[in-house]
Amino acid sequence: MSLLQQRLQQFRTQNNPTTVQDETKPVPPSRLTQLRQAKEAIMREAVDTIDVDAMSRMSGSDWNKYLSEAVTALAERVVREMDLTLTRAETHRLIAEVVSEIDGYGPITGLLADRTVNEIMVNGPNRVYVERGGKLELTDVTFKDEDHVMRILERIVAPLGKRIDESSPMVDARLPDGSRVNATIPPVSLNGPVITIRKFSATPYQMSDLIKFGTLNTSMALFLKACVEGRTNIIVSGGTGSGKTTTLNVLSSFIPETERIITIEDAAELHLQQEHVVRLECRPANIEGKGRIPIRDLVINSLRMRPDRIVVGEVRGGEALDMLQAMNTGHDGSLTTGHANSPRDLLSRLETMVLMAGVELPVRAIREQIVGGIDLIVHQSRLKDGSRKITKITEVVGMEGDVITLQDIFVFEEQGVGEGGKVMGSFKATGVIPKLLPALEARGIVVPMSIFQ
Repeated sequence: MSLLQQRLQQFRTQNNPTTVQDETKPVPPSRLTQLRQAKEAIMREAVDTIDVDAMSRMSGSDWNKYLSEAVTALAERVVREMDLTLTRAETHRLIAEVVSEIDGYGPITGLLADRTVNEIMVNGPNRVYVERGGKLELTDVTFKDEDHVMRILERIVAPLGKRIDESSPMVDARLPDGSRVNATIPPVSLNGPVITIRKFSATPYQMSDLIKFGTLNTSMALFLKACVEGRTNIIVSGGTGSGKTTTLNVLSSFIPETERIITIEDAAELHLQQEHVVRLECRPANIEGKGRIPIRDLVINSLRMRPDRIVVGEVRGGEALDMLQAMNTGHDGSLTTGHANSPRDLLSRLETMVLMAGVELPVRAIREQIVGGIDLIVHQSRLKDGSRKITKITEVVGMEGDVITLQDIFVFEEQGVGEGGKVMGSFKATGVIPKLLPALEARGIVVPMSIFQ
């Protein structure tokens, strides 16, 4: 049975005509109920009239055209038979919802196509939020019930060979466009099925975009570009949703085309534009609980793949030790991200992550590994107004006693709140000259001294 047949059959068994509200009741149904009844009627008609076999032989564009025309014809007939008067906007929305139920992701299909939406949060069937411009908004999108949310969720994870049920109530997945999906269901979630989708731009952002968004200024961009080209080891730190992955993607765009890049990710989110890129993604355990391949194994394996650069989407456990060892043994120019509230906090978290590798190392030895491996920390924050800023570019200088010494090269200084709650502030150079400049100059990378003044 084809995927489309499964979807139509699923609708047939779970939307029996006897469950539809009786329109002969004396109290007229609300507009929303009328539209929902029309949608269910069109879906029932689609089960019997859409030629699934013919569609299976069509190309993608012909498939979409046939489905759209078939649903439009069914909608016109059903609306006429129900004696409904719909506006043009209501008709278009009704058709779009039916098409998305058959060939998309149900009510959230439109949100996935909306380029202004960065994140979609389904908190049960009746509360769907989105993030636009760093701020949360409650939408008018709803599901029929919890079973409807589960059907859409199964549609997302099934093609990936994953499952979600009471015995495995959490799952990470990825949509065909690269969007990252996390889902939890009861008994873990008390709100019913909860889906969180992190969208990514179809066209990867460039450094000019980050400057335009106010994430950093031109001087900071010039410095970071020089550091990547000069094979500096960089960690992008920050909290959840601060834009670490976006910044990492932009920084990786400065890696020369002549180099072999190995990317390692928990869920593939990076979109490198270079030609010579090998992408590795960790694998969760199968239904029997076997076959898991963690990031740490991929980092170790990548060292045998003759990498010029290693880009790890995020370090969060024992792989931090292997990453640091790679940085200390000739794999310069490596890039990664890590969760932290400040550059100093990142160092503490790195120490903890190294200990998670199960290797008994003295704290001083760990700190020496950190100092020898990491050159620069780019710290990013999401401010109160939802904007994302690189608030510090910090150099790892060395050690004084048992303490790692840091120096800020650039900082963002907040200067109050303006109209509409917008955070006011400016990027500033601290006046400190980075100690890594001679290493860059040795590689032929010249950084204008004026940017540090």
